[in-house]
Order: sequence, then C-alpha cells, then structure tokens
Amino acid sequence: MRVQLKTLLLGALLGCSTALYAGTIAPGDVKIEGLAIADSLTGVAGDAAEGRKIFANRKQGNCLACHANSEMSEHLFHGGVGPSLDGAGARWQPEMLRTIVVNAKAVFTEETVMPGFYSLEVGENVREDLIGKTILTAQQVEDVVAYLATLK
Repeated sequence: MRVQLKTLLLGALLGCSTALYAGTIAPGDVKIEGLAIADSLTGVAGDAAEGRKIFANRKQGNCLACHANSEMSEHLFHGGVGPSLDGAGARWQPEMLRTIVVNAKAVFTEETVMPGFYSLEVGENVREDLIGKTILTAQQVEDVVAYLATLK
C-alpha cells in the first residue's frame, strides 16, 4: 500500500499517467529467486530499441565502457573489463539477464565491478546526492533486458 501511494504521488507530481508507474516494483522489494527475477519490474514489456540506446548511452547504462558488443560496431572503444555480450541472449534467459542488470552482485560475487543498476545496495563512497537513487529506472532495466535478449 505504501509503495502504491508513493507511486501515485510520484505520477501526480511529474504530471504523468500513474498507469506507467502503478505496477513498478521498488528496488528494495525486488525478489531474486534462484538467481532469477521472474517478472517484469514494471509489468510492461521492455523495448529493445530503447534498451539499445540506454546500453550505449554514457550517462545511463554505459555498458560499452566494460563490455564488447559486436552488434554495436558503430560505437568506438568497447571495454574489456566484463565479458563480451555477443550471444548474451542465447546464454541467459531474460529472467537471469534481469537479475544481472538489477544487481550483478547477486549473480556473480560481491567482487564484481558491475554496478547494480536497480539496486540501493551500492557499497561505500557514494556521492551524497546519489544516495537512495538507482542508476536506471525499472522500465529502463526492462528495455536493456529486452535488448540483451536480442543478442543471439
């Protein structure tokens, strides 16, 4: 009830339709079962085209900073810190991809340098203005997951 009220207030304050936010799971309420998050965080399917933009955007996902991705050969400077994401959609089901994007530490280890993009468990030395905020919104996570699922 409390999350729903916050969602309705957020929608009203932003002047947006609350339908977009009504089904959103708050970061602290995300349930990981067997390394998978079974359901969409928003109740809305992700948009792979939007996910591709977020993936490459240096102010959002910035995934290319750490991962190579042949499908994005038009972008320069793919990283080598994380594994190549070529074939990610064939290696992992969307439920596992969602978990990795939400909170990679829950899948790999606490030692992974990949941030949790929809987690408030961000570790130490976080800028004060970012405390309590996620890197991506729930819908942006769904969009990135939809894009990653296309990488067969």
